[in-house]
Amino acid sequence: MEKVRALYDCLNEAVRRGKRPIARYNKGEKVHKKQMAFHACPARNRWVFGGNRSGKTECGAVECVWRLRGIHPFAENKPVTGWAVSLTSQVQRDVAQRKILHYLPPEWIEEVVMSSGRSGAPELGVIDTLVVKNVFGSRSVLGFKSCEMGREKFQGASLDFVWFDEEPPQDVYEECRMRLMDKKGMMFGTMTPLKGLTFLHDEVYLNRSGDPENWYEFMEWADNPFLDPGEIGRMDAVLPEDELQTRRYGRFAAREGLVYPEFDENVHVIEPFDLPPDWQAGISIDPGLKNPLSCHFYGVDFDGNIYVVGEHYEADRDVEYHAGKIFELADRLNWKRDPRGRLRALIDPAAGQRTLASARSVAELFGDLGILTDLRVNKDLFAGISRVRRYLKVREGKPSLYVFKSCPKLIGEFKRYRYGEDDRPRKQEDHALDELRYFVMSRPLPPGQPESLNEIQRDKLKLSRLVTARNRRRNFG
Repeated sequence: MEKVRALYDCLNEAVRRGKRPIARYNKGEKVHKKQMAFHACPARNRWVFGGNRSGKTECGAVECVWRLRGIHPFAENKPVTGWAVSLTSQVQRDVAQRKILHYLPPEWIEEVVMSSGRSGAPELGVIDTLVVKNVFGSRSVLGFKSCEMGREKFQGASLDFVWFDEEPPQDVYEECRMRLMDKKGMMFGTMTPLKGLTFLHDEVYLNRSGDPENWYEFMEWADNPFLDPGEIGRMDAVLPEDELQTRRYGRFAAREGLVYPEFDENVHVIEPFDLPPDWQAGISIDPGLKNPLSCHFYGVDFDGNIYVVGEHYEADRDVEYHAGKIFELADRLNWKRDPRGRLRALIDPAAGQRTLASARSVAELFGDLGILTDLRVNKDLFAGISRVRRYLKVREGKPSLYVFKSCPKLIGEFKRYRYGEDDRPRKQEDHALDELRYFVMSRPLPPGQPESLNEIQRDKLKLSRLVTARNRRRNFG
């Protein structure tokens, strides 16, 4: 009888544990794949840029609970000390704190220290500190902080992790980073980028410092398997396009819109591989001496998909230097040459012009050095942008244009290239994108795409951009 009772008690405990939200998180038929990608990533500065209701805060809270309890499925588990940082104490209570308590069973909590309210009902007040029993028989500690306290309140501690629920001020971000140094701790954030192109846009998304520990993921409504598709369609229909970019897709918005909003680093950027010789399709150059010279090598597979496989991008150098670097890159890629060992490349027609300073054009100088250049490129700006966007568009789960991770300058330009107030792309940091257009315009339309826009369609597209720009000015300034 005692054995039966013991077995019955064990079964009841198993059922009780199975009903805990933390036990059901991403288990069963519906799994939020991007949440799990966030948890599995080992980078020390991880960010989810997500739309409202995309599931971003959920994964931040679970990440905290797993680490506090010592049950993280993808990381080294040990007793830890961390912070959960919100914008205000009220937001802390209503969002981050509520999510943490949802996933943290009461029996795992050893002590609650309140900033306001009663420890017997922590969900109704503002928590200062949670002491959590971990599976090692010791304790982990989570402190709650709000940015309204000011940077000085974030000094002094030594931490294993910091979770930012929404984007903090830069001084708070920098102070928290200092708290992680001695323990080699990690920082992670979950946010909807409603403030525009802030420091985190440069720090994490553009990764201007080139920090290998930076990682980000965009999370949108369609990524959340628990949202109703009909409701997604309804909200899609009523929200303006610029608001959809942030509230649905979690993308950074500016007064001037992205020229290539289709570009997604997680879709279009791939690990390099050995390009089959039959795929070698061409080289394209945007010349520059004081300005950067951009040169990329392009492959095309048998389905017409374009691969950007090699990059040379440098400023303040002469033609002889650039030619040498292009040949070095060709050697590394085992690129085809003509019987006399020469390379062939598309180049901006401006390279054919002679100046008073030189009796020979840039194109002629490249020819003398073994790079035969073709000046017959289509420079139609808007037609070229339209063609590139069609290659970027995802159809049946795949785009028609891929960029090797070894081409960081082109990747960076894709992420920064924006329209100005005059409805034309701003003429800055566009050298790689210019010569990409030259190559793409030399190729046919990707499979399943309509022909080029006629004049009426172009006028409609221009009017649409003007309306979008007017809405942005109304919303942002």
